Amino acid sequence: MNTHSISSAELPAEFGRLSQLPRMKLLEAATALEPMPNLGRAVGSANLFVKRDDCSGLAFGGNKVRQLEFYFGAAKAEAADTILITGAVQSNFVRLAAAAACKHDMQCHIQLEERVDKDNPYYRSSGNVLLDRLLGATIHSFPVGEAEDAADKGLEDLAANLRRDGRRPYVIHLGPSHPPLGALGYVVAARELLGQIASMAMPADQIVVASGSGNTHAGLLFGLRAMGSDIPVTGICVRRAAELQRLRIDSHCRRIAELLQIGSPVTDADIRLDESVLAPGYGYAGDDVMRAVLLGARKEALMLDPTYTGKAFAGFLRAAGARSGTGAIIFVHTGGTPGIFAYENEMADAFARLSAEDTGSRT
Repeated sequence: MNTHSISSAELPAEFGRLSQLPRMKLLEAATALEPMPNLGRAVGSANLFVKRDDCSGLAFGGNKVRQLEFYFGAAKAEAADTILITGAVQSNFVRLAAAAACKHDMQCHIQLEERVDKDNPYYRSSGNVLLDRLLGATIHSFPVGEAEDAADKGLEDLAANLRRDGRRPYVIHLGPSHPPLGALGYVVAARELLGQIASMAMPADQIVVASGSGNTHAGLLFGLRAMGSDIPVTGICVRRAAELQRLRIDSHCRRIAELLQIGSPVTDADIRLDESVLAPGYGYAGDDVMRAVLLGARKEALMLDPTYTGKAFAGFLRAAGARSGTGAIIFVHTGGTPGIFAYENEMADAFARLSAEDTGSRT
């Protein structure tokens, strides 16, 4: 797994200078695009598919594997020996950054932010936190949860200390004012997905994906439009309201265009967002989300977490129910499986409550 630029033969000219940017391969093969016939029969909507980016290989996988290829490429190009990253206590991103650092014999310092007010012991010791420790990451705490610039400043302070100790740190920033290198992973993924859609011999009516940091949503949308595809992409809001998320996706798309030195092919009308399952807020899940988690597991053996993919799947089910076309509707499963274990208490309570409701409805 050496650092390399992407071969120009791998990418279309529409992607500008993407082939010139350093990239460290972490995902060795395309992830599957699978039909969901059982789910389709259960909800009365045909031609439902899932893009299995939860099966991207590295340390329980997830969408961040694609994003980290470009961050680690940049880090290696700078001869860095240490990675710094920030995220929520149960961040999938920091877990995968720690895993990638292990694969490439680098140190990793992770900063865990207090984004979710939970005293649940599982949330602070199980799931991704357990894996962070297993992977040997140095863990730092950050007392604020909704201050991206301050979190980035915390990383810079840690990096300064590491430089004084003789290390060569590379910081993966959180705030949208920094170049969205991670989004480039999904610009590349758009080509992969379009090839799979073409092989189905069926038009795609819609793609549904979680929209949190916005890198996956923006990168996928940008890549599709750059290749001339007009398939609608709906981002399901998992962290902030649609009005704020729209600004973030628009900014990311503009910054991607700057990175690639091309004009942005994304218009205002292309940015579609659904905030209907966001409540009661980031890191919490309502009953619609828990029902979606149960349905995904029991109909298609999909493992969905309450924070990201469970919400996105609930939004996907709403989109499937409201559709008017007969083509494929595709759910991008972005992973987050370890987070399930951090929500053991809440999920057990919800499952018992929903099972009781279901029993009552049939008596």
